[in-house]
Amino acid sequence: MLMFTADWFLSNQLRHSRYGEFGVWNDIYDGNIDADIAIYGSSRAMVHLDPLIIKDSLKMNAYNFGLNGHNFWLQYYRHKELLKHNPKPKFIIHSVDMFTLVKREDLFQMEQFLPYMLYNKELHQWIGSYKGYSNYDYIIPLVRYYGQYKTIGKVFKSLLKGNKVDRSDRSLGFAAKDLPWNDDLVKARAQFPDYRVAVDSASVVLFENYLKECRNLGTAIALIYTPEYIEGQDFVKNRAEIMNIFSSLANKYNIPFIDYSNDSISYKREYFYNASHLNGIGARLFTSKLASDIKSNEVLAQQIRSQQNQLIHQASLKSGGTKYMAH
Repeated sequence: MLMFTADWFLSNQLRHSRYGEFGVWNDIYDGNIDADIAIYGSSRAMVHLDPLIIKDSLKMNAYNFGLNGHNFWLQYYRHKELLKHNPKPKFIIHSVDMFTLVKREDLFQMEQFLPYMLYNKELHQWIGSYKGYSNYDYIIPLVRYYGQYKTIGKVFKSLLKGNKVDRSDRSLGFAAKDLPWNDDLVKARAQFPDYRVAVDSASVVLFENYLKECRNLGTAIALIYTPEYIEGQDFVKNRAEIMNIFSSLANKYNIPFIDYSNDSISYKREYFYNASHLNGIGARLFTSKLASDIKSNEVLAQQIRSQQNQLIHQASLKSGGTKYMAH
């Protein structure tokens, strides 16, 4: 009983936390997502795409679900949980990159799953193949919290503050990083002079099935390769192979694939804090450009107008007012 009580206490506190990935997960599980546009991807999505700019430009609510440090395997799990607890998005902007179709071995930032794990068989299926937790962590209360001193410390620090909700470093899932340029690229080249991405075949199959599911749900989708600093684009030696996978799938399912590798932003180091990630200024500049490009893309523009008309129609029915059509 003491273990159950302690487990409930810690998990309940984390379910109200906003720091790190907890804020996004809790918004999903609490059904707080009011987003017509969902932004998916890794940390590149998280720090590159500002939902507020997209909302202002496209006149549709947006939320950034970028999952820091994780590939498509867990991006898809987050997508499934979103659909389970919230209305489906009408349009998905999926940021793909060199590592989307890789499946890492370790469970990066494993503490983010702590409050949702106990007796959760579905979560076990999705993260059980990663190095991190044992089978006992899903069935015995409190065991998974052993060694999670930093996370537990956050809980008690919040209590000492009067149980105030932690301030999130993400706004609608977006995390602007106003950081100076660092030497990550130099270190990576020194450590991996001939680096090649190992594509996970199961992730490719899962990604293709996901595209089919979105089509069947009537959810529009666009694949976006966000800006990447030009001097770092030769780091992955089989880059062309990875890009070909995305372009082939986009052609197969008639999905727009917009590649910003050669965009002017990719040539200006002042917009990046490392070769893969834009800083805050670069992210806001790019998001504005992307929103404009979406509106000028014939296929996407037609889909956006259709969704806007539906939203206006629904709002009109609720208010009893006149129906207007978007132009």
